[in-house]
Amino acid sequence: MVKANKSKNNVKNLKTVSINNLSHFYGKNENKKQVLNDVYLNIDKGELVLLKGPSGCGKTTLLTLIGALRTCQSGDLTVLNNQLNGASRKTRQILRRSIGMIFQGHNLLRCLTAEQNVQMGADLIKGLTYLQRREIARNWLSAVGLEEHHKKLPNDLSGGQKQRVAIARALSANPKLLLADEPTSALDSVTGREIVTLLRKLAKEQNCSVLMVTHDPRISDMADRILNMEDGKIYSAHSELI
Repeated sequence: MVKANKSKNNVKNLKTVSINNLSHFYGKNENKKQVLNDVYLNIDKGELVLLKGPSGCGKTTLLTLIGALRTCQSGDLTVLNNQLNGASRKTRQILRRSIGMIFQGHNLLRCLTAEQNVQMGADLIKGLTYLQRREIARNWLSAVGLEEHHKKLPNDLSGGQKQRVAIARALSANPKLLLADEPTSALDSVTGREIVTLLRKLAKEQNCSVLMVTHDPRISDMADRILNMEDGKIYSAHSELI
């Protein structure tokens, strides 16, 4: 009996994300609109999953729920072994320290340099000195091809460069789960593949799971799995409901 319980726990721990019967609504009363409809999804450790679908189908809402940025309303949502349905604000805040997020709008602080923006991610790692955190920031800027731009402010960077700073910031926190919303949309084809190659390397070497919302067909071959979302439901790449 003891061995059976250990086996069950090990299976659970292999899942970075486990979602069952997840639904989400916006608005109230006559203005209430269902955005997610009984979503089921499992993501393994070290897995890179692409999520595709038309605008407004619920992709970004799902990402923000998994990232503990929204309150779970209905269903089962377990992220890094934390049940988020009914979780306290403090629990969600602590969990977010283990999750890297790349937003479409960059969300860089305009008063900070590229290096300082990236270091904000490294600042979440406990036990490091300032110099160690700065070194991490510079290393990730170098990894995304911006080693010569570390002193520039966001207003002095192009849209693609800002996106790369945002990616470096998310990676610098050494996340266990990375959630990315259209990370290659502002990048050329070569840079886009380089970034996804970097994310895939992170997933495999550090056992970090990656869920990426994308419309970019140029990176489809780099994923472990491709899922489609439509009308608040998730389907496999073969249009089968999961």
